[in-house]
Amino acid sequence: MKYYITTPIYYINDKPHIGHAYATFVADTFARYHRLKGADVFFLTGTDENSTKNVEAAREKGYSDIQHYLDMQSAEWQTAWKELGITNNDFIRTTEERHKQGVEQFFRLVHEKGDIYKGTYQGLYCTGCEAFLRESDLADGLCPFHKKKPELIEEQNYFFRASKYRAALLEHIEKNSDFIQPVSRRNEIVNYIKDHFEDISISREKIEWGIRLPIDDSQVIYVWFDALINYLTGIGYGWDEKLFARYWPADLHIVGKDIIKFHCALWPAMLLSAGLQLPRRVFAHGFFTIEGQKVSKSLGNAIDPVQLCAIYGIDVVRYFLLREIPLGGDGDFSELRLQDRYESELAKGLGNFTSRVLTLAEKCEATVFEAAAIPAEQEAARAVADLRYAWENGFEQCVLHESLAAIHDLIAWADRYIDKTKPWALLKEDNKTAVQTLSILLELLRQASLFLYPFMPHTAAAIRERLGLSGIAGDGVAWLQWRAERIHSVSKKENLFPPLAPKP
Repeated sequence: MKYYITTPIYYINDKPHIGHAYATFVADTFARYHRLKGADVFFLTGTDENSTKNVEAAREKGYSDIQHYLDMQSAEWQTAWKELGITNNDFIRTTEERHKQGVEQFFRLVHEKGDIYKGTYQGLYCTGCEAFLRESDLADGLCPFHKKKPELIEEQNYFFRASKYRAALLEHIEKNSDFIQPVSRRNEIVNYIKDHFEDISISREKIEWGIRLPIDDSQVIYVWFDALINYLTGIGYGWDEKLFARYWPADLHIVGKDIIKFHCALWPAMLLSAGLQLPRRVFAHGFFTIEGQKVSKSLGNAIDPVQLCAIYGIDVVRYFLLREIPLGGDGDFSELRLQDRYESELAKGLGNFTSRVLTLAEKCEATVFEAAAIPAEQEAARAVADLRYAWENGFEQCVLHESLAAIHDLIAWADRYIDKTKPWALLKEDNKTAVQTLSILLELLRQASLFLYPFMPHTAAAIRERLGLSGIAGDGVAWLQWRAERIHSVSKKENLFPPLAPKP
């Protein structure tokens, strides 16, 4: 059982901001979930370096050695993901030799299929999108995403016969309802393929930086025909065919909705041409704003996720982003709302419940709490069963905020159970009944630690440490731990979510 998940590969003309972190946290959460289930997971992220905007950024900053600039920038992204606890298996760079080998191999297959031809391109090109645009794509003559007038260019290019695969793509989408999600994006792509999908230029004549066309050294491969192939080269295509056979096709591509046409029309058409399987699912998240405004250099409102996590903690930021912003919809980041959720759902919710249970358990004379106690409490067993169903469904349907809401509901139910059973009074009157009640509460806390793991791995580990349990291996062992563990000792320690320091 394998699971292959990817993020987009990111442009590195600047450092990562909170929107990049959101997409990467989403992919990391899916990767942790599937490892928890025992899947052989491969999680790929990386950087897109054969881009005009990267070259322009290097020159603006005074770097004549473009590769040196890209090496520095890519290292900054890799360091950021490491500091944020991202568990990617590999990090692909499109300037690596292994990627170049895979791109050349892929190109040869498509060329041998007869799907590459030379022609003249005249039209509009947006450097920000790294894409050719039609007049109908513009808003008041400007690129709708970058608010700039595209450049009118005319040059000899090589084209990919994308339109040849229009019918096959529509048939695949019709037969595979989960291929493109959410549904609104699927409908958008179907209309695009029917009405606008045409042959696409895959090379540039006047660009110096990038991978040279194998059949014409005077041309550079167009960035998307190069970049999309990272999903293959990152798992061995062109350099380790055994590794590639083990993980392809991708089970889930996480992308932004602004690049979904490339991922759900061009990319599958390229794969059909090369005779490769299509990815199982492409999921497009929405746009990201900061306090209602688009992330912008000119506004200076980009938030550094590493700095934010240094203030609040990685798990808190992960929790907020995944709870606040439904996957697939547009989302807005607000530090005030982050603080509100911290106080109401983490400090007063999960943190308070953990503290209450452990405080009571420390007062109990029992040395071993009954692992099998929870089935005897039907309401508790039902609450856990409901959570598990909603939690798994959240991952299968890509509604992670619902999985987190279900965990929150279990904690709320458990708090009510404490108020109902009054274990502090039982400790004074009937130690046996107190042990049974506390066993149920401790088991609920133990279960919560497992459900929390994909979202808040450090918090899950901290809870388990307080329960005297080992960490979560994330290799399928924990999936068996739902029934296999016994709690022998507990310790309250410090609060999981201490009060936030007042801002100066």
